[in-house]
Amino acid sequence: MVSSIIRCAVLSLTQLLTLLGEIMSQSNVVHKTLDELQAGSDSLRAAPRDAGVLELIVVRPAKNGRRMLDEAELSPEGGVHGDNWAVKCWKTLADGRPDPQVQLTLMSTRLARLVMGEDKAQWALAGDQLYVDLDLSEENLPVGQRLSVGAAQIEITSEPHRGCIKYRNRFGADALKFISTPEGHRMNLRGIYARVVQAGAVKVGDVIRKI
Repeated sequence: MVSSIIRCAVLSLTQLLTLLGEIMSQSNVVHKTLDELQAGSDSLRAAPRDAGVLELIVVRPAKNGRRMLDEAELSPEGGVHGDNWAVKCWKTLADGRPDPQVQLTLMSTRLARLVMGEDKAQWALAGDQLYVDLDLSEENLPVGQRLSVGAAQIEITSEPHRGCIKYRNRFGADALKFISTPEGHRMNLRGIYARVVQAGAVKVGDVIRKI
C-alpha cells in the first residue's frame, strides 16, 4: 500500500516537472507575425528534394514529455524506440494495437527555424520525431514514397498531419494560420507521417534520401 502511494507520488511529481519544463520552454518562444513568416517562405521552397540531413531526433516518453537524442533505434514494432507511440498511441487499430500510419513524423528544419528560431529545445515542443532538411511537400513525398535514413527505411503514409490548439498555444496563432493554408497543407508545413519498414539505427547528421 505504502509503495503504491509512493509510486503515485513520484509519477505525479514527474508529470508536474514535465509540465513546468514545457511551460518554461514555451515562455522563451517569440511568436512571429504572419508577415514575418510569409517573408521566409522562399527558404522553405528551396529545401533539397532528393536527399537532406537529419538534424534532430525527439521522443515523447510521456504525455507532454520531450527528450532530444543524438541517436535512436527505429523498428516496425516499436517506431522510434523510447517514444510513446508503441505504448500510448492516440490512434489504434481494431485490435487495440498502435496504428502504424501515425508511427512517426518528419518535420522540416527550415520551418522549425522560421517559426521557432535556432533553439532546438523549442523545436522539440512540436512533438515530432525526426527533424530533417528535406522538401516534405506532397508533390515530392507522395504516399508510399520510401526514404532511407541511417540504417533504417521509412515510408510516407496517408494520414494527414495538421496543426491544433497545442501548436497555436506553443508557437502563436499566426504560426498556425501560416501552416494551415492550402499551400501550407500542400507543402506539409506541419510535418508528415511515416512508418518504419526496415529496422535500423539513425543518428543526427545522417543523410535522409528518397529511394
